[in-house]
Amino acid sequence: MADVIKKATRDGYADGLLAAAELYPDLVVLDADLAAATKSGVFKKAYPDRFFNAGIAEGNMIGVAAGLAATGRKVFASSFAMFAVGRAYEQIRNSVGYPHLNVKIGATHAGISVGEDGATHQCCEDIALMRTIPGMTIINPADAVEAKKAVLAALEMEGPCYLRFGRLAVPVVFDDDYTFEIGKGVELVGGTDVTVIATGLMVNEALIAAEQLKAEGISARIINMATIKPLDKEIVLKAAKETGCIVTAEEHSVIGGLGSVVAEVLSETTPVPVVRLGVNDTYGKSGPAVELLKLFKLSAEGIVEKVHEALALKK
Repeated sequence: MADVIKKATRDGYADGLLAAAELYPDLVVLDADLAAATKSGVFKKAYPDRFFNAGIAEGNMIGVAAGLAATGRKVFASSFAMFAVGRAYEQIRNSVGYPHLNVKIGATHAGISVGEDGATHQCCEDIALMRTIPGMTIINPADAVEAKKAVLAALEMEGPCYLRFGRLAVPVVFDDDYTFEIGKGVELVGGTDVTVIATGLMVNEALIAAEQLKAEGISARIINMATIKPLDKEIVLKAAKETGCIVTAEEHSVIGGLGSVVAEVLSETTPVPVVRLGVNDTYGKSGPAVELLKLFKLSAEGIVEKVHEALALKK
């Protein structure tokens, strides 16, 4: 059996920036004094005249990004998710969202898998916050390949976009031939008994869970939902009608994230049991990322457990 290749989505972000630099000479990248950690420093090394360090001043960084975008430049602004969203929400809302500027936010170190940095840095509320900004597109890639492709896709669209990347090296799910399209979910495994809709690093866990469930005689459909907003309603409604119950899996709070938006969509026209797996209205803890994911049941085993709950509710 071939070794599993692991790579952090923040590394895919760096790959995407380098690829984009060749395609878009007007692309500039900003960072808030975390270029080494966010991996935007890779772009800085290759294109120092197109990189700007705003210092530990995230709100100002977003303001500068908005100004550059207003002049017609393509802009990526980078920081940790906790700081990009937590410290600069007002500037994102009023200076980027309201005028619908072409600013892309590369937010790394999202979720519990930040690890030893602890609860203060483990942002599990960012998707919920960004969902409330009108016109904001939200992308949460499953692996480094999808992350790279998401960066390029974000630069092709007009308007603000929030891209969420992780610190932890995770298995590479897709190959270079994979086609990424904003707003489209992708069915990775067919199934008839239950649908698992996963995003981010939970996609790989969902694929593992599908094999475990298969051994139990349960046919699980697995959908990768990299774009949280706009959600692919068509694939969600189709899955609900054909399998009769849904499990959502995300490395984010169960409040306001993927699980919430899926439940909102289904409640309008196609109500079926929806069981959400995520962080349950609590702060994170300091510790090794892999152990924390197990502690919070953000794992294949956690998905299997939620599938059994969903099947018990299925009529």
